[in-house]
Amino acid sequence: MRLTDAKIDHVGIVVHDLDDALATYRDALGFRLLERLSAPDHGVQIAFLDAGSGTIELLSPTDCDSGTARFLARRGEGAHHICFAVPDIRRALEELHSQGLRLIDETPRRGVHGLIAFVHPQAAHGVMIELLQKDGAHRRE
Repeated sequence: MRLTDAKIDHVGIVVHDLDDALATYRDALGFRLLERLSAPDHGVQIAFLDAGSGTIELLSPTDCDSGTARFLARRGEGAHHICFAVPDIRRALEELHSQGLRLIDETPRRGVHGLIAFVHPQAAHGVMIELLQKDGAHRRE
């Protein structure tokens, strides 16, 4: 499995204040809000916006000890990750590992829309990559 066979699902953007970010992305730029939710297991509030062929995920930390909060403190607001939808996340992780790429997650974990795993930014020239195997109810072709 190569990521060239995967589709971009969303781009994650970390922000200080979700309401302020929605005022920009939804109200000023015109992206339609698809879903807003809290993910206490990940220490974030999330908003997904329709961006045509993919989505924009706005992430705002709710837990100052979360990885997202640490990222925001180090790098400030901006691009956090790019997410690729894959049909078989375990197979994708095995393939990436066999190619010597550094993984944050050796095994998938539960995300808000399915199983997720992250590739370390150092393995992808400073860009964190998320892999997502969507649950059936959240599949988008």
